Amino acid sequence: MLSVAESRPSERARFIKNTYTHLAGAVGAFTLLEVFLFTSGIAGAIAQMVFSSRFAWLGVIAAFGVLGWMARSWAEKTDVKTQYIGLGVYVVAEALVFAPLIWMAATFFDPTIIPTAGIFTALLFAGLTAIVFTTKKDFTFIGGALTIAGFIALGLIICSAIFGFNLGVWFSAAMILVASGSILYDTSKVMQHYGVDQHVAASLELFASVALLFWYVLQLLMQLSSRD
Repeated sequence: MLSVAESRPSERARFIKNTYTHLAGAVGAFTLLEVFLFTSGIAGAIAQMVFSSRFAWLGVIAAFGVLGWMARSWAEKTDVKTQYIGLGVYVVAEALVFAPLIWMAATFFDPTIIPTAGIFTALLFAGLTAIVFTTKKDFTFIGGALTIAGFIALGLIICSAIFGFNLGVWFSAAMILVASGSILYDTSKVMQHYGVDQHVAASLELFASVALLFWYVLQLLMQLSSRD
């Protein structure tokens, strides 16, 4: 199967259109789910459960990791229905994981902090995507560094939950850099190594990186706001 980069311009254009249309759909579905979770009170209930014990958050991370692995494997199947199931499961899992953070931001911080984080994330994603498309550089070479950074971050998160220390502003800033690198990596990966019919799996990969970026942008803004 030819990769997107090796395909004809018309097929490449169709892949790009389908991928980013599905990505926009995933972001829209995620947003609607968060609105529902918040207005229904489910987000508050999840937040109270998670924040009642620092170890509860480790359970959330573990469950999300399993669901994420399952969703990615489904999205990479050849069956279209299975791919959509994978993408749908991943979006729902992200919405549930984000619920406590969104609830906290909406309840205890300035109401503009969430849309500000969303706009900043969108602009940064657009800029990083433009870098990949205009330079035509393959950024998949940074995959190893991102993996190492991910394991270091996971270790710090686990230690912070066990020992009860705050990772702080600099950790969030560093993770924004890691998430930005993930966007460069994933955009290059789907263009250089995905087939033209894998737009659902490609949109899932990109959505995962966008969600990671939004998570730490929102956390950073909350941390900076609490210092005022």
